[in-house]
Amino acid sequence: MSKPTVFNVSCPLPSKKGSFVQLAHGGGGKLMHELIESVFLPAFENPFLLQRHDSTSVEVPKGRLAVTTDSYVVNPLFFPGGDIGTLAVNGTVNDLAMSGARPLFLTAAFIIEEGFPIEDLSKIVLSMQKMAQAADIAIIAGDTKVVDRGKGDGVFINTTGIGVIEHDQTISPTAVKSGDSILLCGDIGRHGISIMTKRSGIEFDTTIVSDCASVHLPVQKLLKEGIPLHCLRDLTRGGLATALNEIAFMAGLRFEVEELAIPVREEVRAACEILGFDPLYVANEGAFVAILQATEARRALRLLQEWFPGRETAIIGRVSEATGSIVTLTNSLGTKRVLDMLTGEQLPRIC
Repeated sequence: MSKPTVFNVSCPLPSKKGSFVQLAHGGGGKLMHELIESVFLPAFENPFLLQRHDSTSVEVPKGRLAVTTDSYVVNPLFFPGGDIGTLAVNGTVNDLAMSGARPLFLTAAFIIEEGFPIEDLSKIVLSMQKMAQAADIAIIAGDTKVVDRGKGDGVFINTTGIGVIEHDQTISPTAVKSGDSILLCGDIGRHGISIMTKRSGIEFDTTIVSDCASVHLPVQKLLKEGIPLHCLRDLTRGGLATALNEIAFMAGLRFEVEELAIPVREEVRAACEILGFDPLYVANEGAFVAILQATEARRALRLLQEWFPGRETAIIGRVSEATGSIVTLTNSLGTKRVLDMLTGEQLPRIC
């Protein structure tokens, strides 16, 4: 059955300008009630939350369920192209999309530092409401805790996402086969570099904007067209290179990738050169790889380019007949090298 639209488009109303979160806002009393009523409910209000109970009762459509959980600790909280609220909803929706699930419900728990401006909290909550409405996902439960000043770095958000799998495909690294094509949907490196430049105060002639966005629509459209998707993976921490290595390891196969086929925007490439980063390892929040039957790759590519003309999409490689659980990269000179998994932490606190 289809899920009814349950969103209220009203904006959260912060307390008077200059108000800050106090420890009492997490204490279960009057201030906590006022925070919920003035900030969270105006943005997230729907029939599920209006049950006002310790747990929410929902009806689930027929099909397999996909469940994911994640925590968001990004620094800075606001960056070009989004904020921690944008990231929390889109990141959770994208994890559901990677199993081919249609997003249904989301829970959100906030850990807020004493002294955090309620006006900024309202902006974050409004960002979450907008992203949830765009993804047609209902925020059905939540929690608020307040920690001592200096113990929380502003605000952290934990989410759980629930989606329904309405197809009979098995989308998993174990479904990858020799001869499959590797399709990349989205250019790489923008989110990590956006966060890094904002954090460090470095300015370029062109503002690098995060690619933070939900990707469930491209996936759902491919499924509805009957495209057989063997594996999907969003390219968050560790970037494209690490994601491919993770899949290759699980599949027990060799992946061969062409460097020239990988879309990287010039401003991102230039920033990576200055900062000493490799865009192949930089995090993204709106890009994913699809590994699929080679005979369907061109059709999938054409469909994505028609549906999303502004999104850079390319076939970047293939799954080799050889075994070995490694990823190789062929550069512009035709030289081939092993593309290893990220070691260490290249960019901490990017999601």
